Amino acid sequence: MKQNGLYGQNVQRYLHLERQPSSLITRSLRNAEIAVTEVLDDNPVEGPSGQMDIQDAYMVGLKLYDYPNAERWERGGPATKIDIRAGSTHLYDMKKNPSFIINQPLHFLIFYLPRSALNSISEQFNAPRVGELPSQLGTGHDDPIIRHIGGTLLQALRRPAETNQLFIDYAMLAFTAHAAQTYGGLRTIRALSRGGLAPWQIKRACERLDSDLGGTLSLPQIAAEFGLSVSHFSRAFRISTGLPPHQWLLRQRVNAAKQLMTARDLSLSEIAISAGFANQSHFTRVFSAQVGASPAAWRRETQGTGESES
Repeated sequence: MKQNGLYGQNVQRYLHLERQPSSLITRSLRNAEIAVTEVLDDNPVEGPSGQMDIQDAYMVGLKLYDYPNAERWERGGPATKIDIRAGSTHLYDMKKNPSFIINQPLHFLIFYLPRSALNSISEQFNAPRVGELPSQLGTGHDDPIIRHIGGTLLQALRRPAETNQLFIDYAMLAFTAHAAQTYGGLRTIRALSRGGLAPWQIKRACERLDSDLGGTLSLPQIAAEFGLSVSHFSRAFRISTGLPPHQWLLRQRVNAAKQLMTARDLSLSEIAISAGFANQSHFTRVFSAQVGASPAAWRRETQGTGESES
């Protein structure tokens, strides 16, 4: 599939990277493709960055390295020089063809946020469409929410096999809503529903998630079964269960693994795959975080086995 937005191979060309960087993509909002890409290059090709297609979209950059005396350009001409600090968030309007001089090591996350995503999130929040986002090249934002979302997505980018689509959809939906509210002035004009799902809806939703422990289902697929928007379904599901869908799924995987561990002839690696985990190390990490003990230790304590961690 051709990439239209600034992610994956398009980022590779734009920054003259040797390898295509990893990206996570969601299509959870109607007519919108939102992506995040990690850029890490300690020995970049020096010189001006490439040109990009002019689009009605934004780049939101979370800087992970300091970049002193950064030279930024817009519409083919120099705009400003600034000292970029690690942890800061910067907004770029792709209609202005932003570029910069590459002369230092690079490490940052690029969120690709098209106008269609902002329009869709406005509709889901029953609000007027947001205006232009503040994309002054000399302005960085101290945004702890973007840092938190970026940190969780950074782990997912580095362990793609362990990342399910539910998590990607949920995290990118949270990013889009935050950007629209914080930088676009999104305000709801009608009170959002504070209730959860109806009993029959939560029963069916949980059954659907339970039947797919591997996490191949997306939020739009599940929300569509109830005729709900992704944001409405995610909010109502969390109210009803106390957990967002991807965390509820992880809990179910752990519960399934506990049941499987009562069968002594199954190894932990077999249990990991059967319960929907990517591998045994993924299983051990999630199980230990939720239960407070490794799978092998929990099995020894509850079943009296002598199985080791390996």
